[in-house]
Amino acid sequence: MTPTSWFHTCLHARTLGVARRCVAAVLIAVLPLFALAQSAAQPLPVLTLSVLQFGTSHWELDHLKRHHLDKSNGFELKVRLVADLPASRLALSSGSVDGAVSDLLWAQARYEAGTPFRYVAFSSQIGELLVNDGSDIRTLADLRGKRIGVAGGPDGLGWQLLQQVATGQGVDLAREATVQYAAPPLLSQALRRGQVDALLTFWHFSARMRGEGGVRTAFRLADLVSTLDLDSDLPVLGYLFADSWASEHGALLRGFASALRQTKDQLAAEPDHWQAIRPLMRADDEAVFAALRDSFVEGIPQPLGEARITALHRLLELTGARPAKLMPAALFQSEP
Repeated sequence: MTPTSWFHTCLHARTLGVARRCVAAVLIAVLPLFALAQSAAQPLPVLTLSVLQFGTSHWELDHLKRHHLDKSNGFELKVRLVADLPASRLALSSGSVDGAVSDLLWAQARYEAGTPFRYVAFSSQIGELLVNDGSDIRTLADLRGKRIGVAGGPDGLGWQLLQQVATGQGVDLAREATVQYAAPPLLSQALRRGQVDALLTFWHFSARMRGEGGVRTAFRLADLVSTLDLDSDLPVLGYLFADSWASEHGALLRGFASALRQTKDQLAAEPDHWQAIRPLMRADDEAVFAALRDSFVEGIPQPLGEARITALHRLLELTGARPAKLMPAALFQSEP
């Protein structure tokens, strides 16, 4: 029965009980329409993020949008896909988007250059050192005289940390090993062809290679971090937002942080959600799919507190940041 016919029924109701039921039915039918009209009159604020088309942040943002976690937290998320990291950083720096994912070292470098960014934790996954099955490399000392492929360049967080830990064990990798820098896909091929003996690469490349088989993890960088007396669950990747923008859009940023936590909790607790994300993962093989999914979940960081921000500061100092120029604690966005 339509609202109009219910209305006519109410007009001709002969008992109080029938009239009350009629009024209730009309309200049930009309109130959602009224709510829609109100929301149309007052559109939700829009948050625009620059995202790598096949980047891992796209996975969780797709889930966030699919389950309307943006709207339930008071905003509308718009994703702008880009081809590579430099394009994403350019979009963020130019102000053509509100936020983008980058690493802690880049955020620190921008702060030292006078451009502070608010930091919302994304992942604690740093990367891994891979070797081929059958390799005799099992300790950092075993890397002496070996050829190491390094993804991310000489200033990358993974390489900086690996050198720090190795130095503490009396191994100078820059001098005692042959280091080759290149793009991750090229280095992945080089390891399989035996052109390098070990590969330090980003976590999603290592997870994919492990899923394909023929390689093993010699060291997880998160485990090496613990040898520096640091929490291994430090969010070294984050969503960055210009601090000036964040100060003007505090409620919007808090809504995003809340939606992000709900997303991560759902992806960790309910594996079935990953089937909808799978096309973005380019993982036809079951083993590759499982390795990527499990590695993502392993990298979900705990909420930032004072102690963990202090640990992030120490991590920045270990990788060369000046103590007097560290990103202040206020730039690390806490969750609602």
